[in-house]
Amino acid sequence: YPNPFNPVTSIRYDIPEAANVRVDVYSILGQKVKTLASGTHQPGFYAVQWNGTNDLGHPVASGMYICRINADQFNAVKKLILMK
Repeated sequence: YPNPFNPVTSIRYDIPEAANVRVDVYSILGQKVKTLASGTHQPGFYAVQWNGTNDLGHPVASGMYICRINADQFNAVKKLILMK
């Protein structure tokens, strides 16, 4: 939220039980762009922000990206559209 976004979007997710969680952003070619969260989460609601940069802090190009949320046995995918 919002989607499309510029310059920042929030990704919200709910963890029903303690789990190892990883939130990554990928290009449409499947290349990992940025890790937004990684580690053990306790049950609850979470939000992470992505500012349209890669893991090195460099801005990425406008376009569609995929956000993948992994939490032990749970996987979710969200489309993100960056418009500059």
